[in-house]
Amino acid sequence: MRRFLTALGYLVLAAAALAAGAAVWGYAAFTRPGPSTAATVTVIPRGGGLEEIARALEAAGVVERAAVFAAGARLSGRGGELKAGEYRFPARISPRGAMELLVSGKTVARRLTIAEGLTVAAVLDRLAAAEGMAGEAAEIPAEGSLLPETYHFSHGDRRDALLRRMREAMRAFLAGAWAARAPGLPFDTPEAALVLASIVERETSREDERALVAGVFVNRLRRGMRLQSDPTVAYGIAPEGLGRPLSRADLVRPTPWNTYVHNGLPPTPICNPGKASIRAALNPARTDFLYFVADGTGGHAFARTLAEHNRNVARWRRVRRERGGG
Repeated sequence: MRRFLTALGYLVLAAAALAAGAAVWGYAAFTRPGPSTAATVTVIPRGGGLEEIARALEAAGVVERAAVFAAGARLSGRGGELKAGEYRFPARISPRGAMELLVSGKTVARRLTIAEGLTVAAVLDRLAAAEGMAGEAAEIPAEGSLLPETYHFSHGDRRDALLRRMREAMRAFLAGAWAARAPGLPFDTPEAALVLASIVERETSREDERALVAGVFVNRLRRGMRLQSDPTVAYGIAPEGLGRPLSRADLVRPTPWNTYVHNGLPPTPICNPGKASIRAALNPARTDFLYFVADGTGGHAFARTLAEHNRNVARWRRVRRERGGG
């Protein structure tokens, strides 16, 4: 009996030693640098269990052994805290580091930049082409209702949700800008201001000109003069883009947006204006200019009288001829 107990004791000690050794090896394997030699981006799908996540990390080359990752996460008590999403795992990250990243939920932040002056159709095209997004736009937003901005999103976010963010951003910004508007403007709704801002956006991209261009249009509205804005004519003919210079015949085509034909503002915006153009429309420059035309340098020549404007137009036409533009 004594010999049996002694042998049993040796076996227990050996098993304990083996268990201790396994624990030491497991801890070392869980905390040492992983096999990846470069940053790795991979998607952890929603609804996956710990073993499925571990296998995905092994397949992506983030961890060497899925079993080590799963065991370490389970023993740490954090196996149920891992979050789905798209992650960027640094090179040589350890299994424990990968676990901590998944617990943090710090997914890859993708971004989509919507430039000022795009139409809703153009925005929808960019949204459809954005990689990593899910679903389709459920409805077509109204022209001018989307705020140009850089929007961040995560893999799997829905396109209609991002469109809602764009609309909400425009509503919030327009409300704030309307509250800070200059007194005595010749329009009385934020929607009308958005229409004017869209025309300003399409007329000039220069920061130093937006308020001045808005001032010209405000002066013309106050005097009952037609705005005679070329971009409104082009939008009325082809909202997606005309693709050619305007002709004399275009200027008299009676579309609802043609400000050579109709008095006042068009019925809707002609694009999605940016913040600077909205501010300009609501706080236009105080000026006596009534006309402007391109000056050949990327800006415009402004005039107070029709005679002065005609001279500016003649100068611009000379510049175009010299450049071979007809």
